[in-house]
Amino acid sequence: MYFPVVEGRTFPQPTGKIVCVGRNYAEHARELNNPVPSQPILFIKPADAAVSMAPSFCIPQGQGAVHHELEIALLIGQRLCHSTEDEVRAAIAGVGLGLDLTLRDVQDGLKTKGQPWEIAKGFDGACPLSDFVAASKVDSWQQLSLTLVRNGQVQQQGNSADMLFPLLPLIAYMSRIFTLNPGDIIMTGTPAGVGPLLPGDELEARLQDWLTVRCHVGETD
Repeated sequence: MYFPVVEGRTFPQPTGKIVCVGRNYAEHARELNNPVPSQPILFIKPADAAVSMAPSFCIPQGQGAVHHELEIALLIGQRLCHSTEDEVRAAIAGVGLGLDLTLRDVQDGLKTKGQPWEIAKGFDGACPLSDFVAASKVDSWQQLSLTLVRNGQVQQQGNSADMLFPLLPLIAYMSRIFTLNPGDIIMTGTPAGVGPLLPGDELEARLQDWLTVRCHVGETD
């Protein structure tokens, strides 16, 4: 059971479901030779996918490539169901970073067979999360920058201005399909530059000038 941390304080509810959106940056869709979607592609990671990003997290071994996908993560603080954008804005308790870890070879194999690919996205530990800063810091939800540095080299850079589906309308759309509850996490899509992680990698993830997370990649037994 993983409890998010907001501004140094443990959130009262544990992480619930993790609602994710795929291909929310056009360049990421293109780098994987996927069509650019005309409506949000949604999937869910279970609560046990959530772990702390720092000081370290582990990746599975023996299942092919494990790719990093850095994303802006939003912590839901109030129940949302068929909600407006104003209700969504008021319900966001925190903003942070998450890694949507993906078993890329497993995912590609399942896609080829036309099968669901939750096992490539929803395994235990598949969503390392940073701590969260208060949502009150956000002046514009369409001007949030994120960066991932791996072993001293920039791997991913993006800005929410480049999202195909902007954050507040996206979450309002989600709330018409899934009721969102306090403790749920929204993973908002990854910019281009995804690639494999290896045990021993050193990562630095940044959100604006609010948050810098340094972490080490380990491996499961």
